[in-house]
Amino acid sequence: MAGDRSPRVLSRQRFGFLLLAAAAATGLCGGVSAVKSPSCHEVRTAFQIRQIGPLKLVPDVPTAESDLQICQHRAPTCCTKKMEESYQTAVRRERTQNIQALNFELKYMIVGHITAFQEAFESLLRSAENHTTSLFETAYRTMAKEAAEPVKELFTDLSLYILGAETTVENAVLRFFDSLFPLVYSRLINPGIIDLSEEYTECLRLTRQDINPFGHYSKEVVTELSKSLWASRMLNQALNMGIEVINTTEHAALTKECSRALVKMQYCPHCQGLTLIRPCVGYCLNVMRGCLASVSELDTQWREYISTLEYLTNEMAGSHDLELALLRINNSINDAILHAQLNGPQLSATVDKVCGQPQEREAKPSPDNIVQAKDMSETQALTMAHSANLNNKRSSLPLKASKNDKSRRLKKISREFISYMKRSRTFYASIAERLCDGDLVMRDSSTCWNGEDVVESYTSRVVSNGLKAQINNPELKVKGLDPLISHLIDKLHHFNQLDTEKTKLKLERWASRESGSGGGKSEAMESSGDCDDEDGCQGSGDRIHTTDVLKEKKAYSEDRNEPKPTVKKIDTTSTTTTTKSSSKHNLAGNVGNLASSSSFFIVTALAILWHCLS
Repeated sequence: MAGDRSPRVLSRQRFGFLLLAAAAATGLCGGVSAVKSPSCHEVRTAFQIRQIGPLKLVPDVPTAESDLQICQHRAPTCCTKKMEESYQTAVRRERTQNIQALNFELKYMIVGHITAFQEAFESLLRSAENHTTSLFETAYRTMAKEAAEPVKELFTDLSLYILGAETTVENAVLRFFDSLFPLVYSRLINPGIIDLSEEYTECLRLTRQDINPFGHYSKEVVTELSKSLWASRMLNQALNMGIEVINTTEHAALTKECSRALVKMQYCPHCQGLTLIRPCVGYCLNVMRGCLASVSELDTQWREYISTLEYLTNEMAGSHDLELALLRINNSINDAILHAQLNGPQLSATVDKVCGQPQEREAKPSPDNIVQAKDMSETQALTMAHSANLNNKRSSLPLKASKNDKSRRLKKISREFISYMKRSRTFYASIAERLCDGDLVMRDSSTCWNGEDVVESYTSRVVSNGLKAQINNPELKVKGLDPLISHLIDKLHHFNQLDTEKTKLKLERWASRESGSGGGKSEAMESSGDCDDEDGCQGSGDRIHTTDVLKEKKAYSEDRNEPKPTVKKIDTTSTTTTTKSSSKHNLAGNVGNLASSSSFFIVTALAILWHCLS
């Protein structure tokens, strides 16, 4: 055809003109009339600059190379079979580098926000831990030192949960209340108990699951934290999933057909001495879309992944505000402790039946005992009065997240991150176009390389993106989906579906809990031993089993004639300390002996007042 011949004729004329010009220059400079033979000097220079391989592979002058598999040409060539092999290695390396360059900004953004989010999470967790520790140091000084470790373990478990550890918020919270109950029981409900044995402490921990001393407050902590921390955990997993997608696409192997097509596009012109000519735009698109057909199949799941990210950040910083949930922990713990104190008599009666009475230790009257008992009474009175006042304030003023730098920073980086990620929705659908943009192709020139020769325009059909469209690709054959990319697509799809399913299940679960898990129960019934599974109790069979085991331990202890644990009581009206093995070791069980105690009267009155107000 005339359109095909004219460029060849044009190139031959240019080549002849260049030879004549070279001959003329040689004659002028050296006085030599003979025409200088063609050289592969420019090819050698390009071979060296691009670090394709050793220079000894490049011939000095064009030769008739018959072993070429990719860059076959009738005229003498500057390429050899060894050079073709080096070119194939070079295009694999360059393809990885080019995709890494495209991925750099996206990868940098995700990695940076993984660090930023984790730092924000840790900062909020530390702040909440400090507030909780402060609660014990100010309101519950008698057990502050012993409560420090359970508090630390609670927030460590929550941090590990966000980072993806195989644990749950429910297990972390209920384990904390298991550790807290022996302290509340021995320091607040029965302040006369000294040095609980490990066996008795473990009995109290197990009993906590059955008698539910903290009422519905332990469930509220689980419910509130689970909503917000779940979104934070899923967001952290989503960010790591994004890094996995990027890394996999960067190192996806090139097929043999693709590497040959890239060599033909980028380096076969060198074989003819055309080191500066570049591919036509349409030609480049066909080659790149064929090579990246599997990668472009990520498009649908990547778009869904961006929607998942947007949803999770909104959940974390919106309706299930992470900071607000963490700020409420210490208030919920305080309410739980006060609930246990108000129901102390019922709790003590139940514990006595299951664990027996704790052993009392004889103690001589000393000023320290009097001061300690006085401090306990004053602390309880102040705590109950403060809690009653705080409860009244809560009813009129809803708790809001503080306007601090940590909260603003978390929400700011969330908005910035999602704004950027939404712009990358079409990243994998347009990756071929990005690679063919810039310096790789000829845009402002009248000639370009079409895979065979220098032409004015590319005349073959340009196919679209996607695996199916490559059936009509004129430049290379695409056999099927890359197994590695196929696995990645499945994994990304599974993550997106898992997120959707978990969201639906969790919302249904929390809705059912709020509507049907003891809404009509009174606090007295909750503390009497009746509880449901959502409060951390085991199933009915497990509860019976736990109680039977504890009773067997008690019976075994009695059969061995071991002395039953007794209780130490401190009388705040005198300087003497008496020991009564049959006492009920709680404040309400000794009203007759303490009727004349003004401090006890104040404590009781304030407790009744707080209970009425609540």
